[in-house]
Amino acid sequence: MIKHIPVLLKEAVELLNCKSGGVYVDCTVGAGGHAERLLELSSPDGIVIGIDQDDEILKIAEERLKRFGDRIRLIHGNFSDIKGIMKDERADAILFDLGASSYQLLDKERGFSFMYDAPLDMRMDKKAETTAADIVNKLSERELSELIFKYGEERFAKRIASFIVKEREKNPIATTLQLSDIVKKAIPARFHPRDIHPATRTFQALRIAVNRELDVLEKGLLDAIEILRPNGRVCAISFHSLEDRIVKRTFQRLAKGCICPPKIPVCQCGIKPSIKIITKKPVTPDEKEIKDNPRARSAKLRAAERLQV
Repeated sequence: MIKHIPVLLKEAVELLNCKSGGVYVDCTVGAGGHAERLLELSSPDGIVIGIDQDDEILKIAEERLKRFGDRIRLIHGNFSDIKGIMKDERADAILFDLGASSYQLLDKERGFSFMYDAPLDMRMDKKAETTAADIVNKLSERELSELIFKYGEERFAKRIASFIVKEREKNPIATTLQLSDIVKKAIPARFHPRDIHPATRTFQALRIAVNRELDVLEKGLLDAIEILRPNGRVCAISFHSLEDRIVKRTFQRLAKGCICPPKIPVCQCGIKPSIKIITKKPVTPDEKEIKDNPRARSAKLRAAERLQV
């Protein structure tokens, strides 16, 4: 069994301000680490709704949280459909723990990692049609280059795309180690990063593309805030700059409200702020957490509170 350590657990649940009787949504419930603490803090009658698009992880969460009985509701789905999942129900607090879970990254069969030789899959939802292998083998060189640069922020994106296309002309690229070796060769040895594997950014880009992670994030945040009760809170934990940028800008826009040009002295648009930002700067893990859980090193937590609109 892979050990699951929830990131920024103490900080997140404190900001969510859990109380007995509340309704809390964990939009990326994973193995249930954050949800477990939310259930404990909202005892004896708080409800936690856990959403995840990965059926396998939901089974792990179900086993972990079964002692809470009907106080936990686990739903297979994507947080971009949070309004449909919640229907007319309102939430007191909502948590987003973004990115892939440790279970997905370390599962040898799922194809998320270059650490194991596995089919090049990367689907969080196994019912989804497109795999990483489909993208690598079907996109044009230009499309691959743009994708790796945009989602991986990889400076050698063009060179990596070129190497991929040349290699797939000989044989389809079907496994993680096959792709990892291609990327490693594409990046000149003197430019290999010291702290991460050379293929890290390319694998990140493919995972984001396969699961449409950035495409659904802003919609998920906006819809989540809309279903919050007044004074309800939303927290988002991100693990790379692209996610954090979307969270930051979405919060800033909603906290500002008015979209009139600066030169107009009196607001004409009538748009009022719908949230106030609780975290002026993102909360990050301390040295002890990073030592205990190296995956936490890049985590950033931002929180906001719904206003009485």
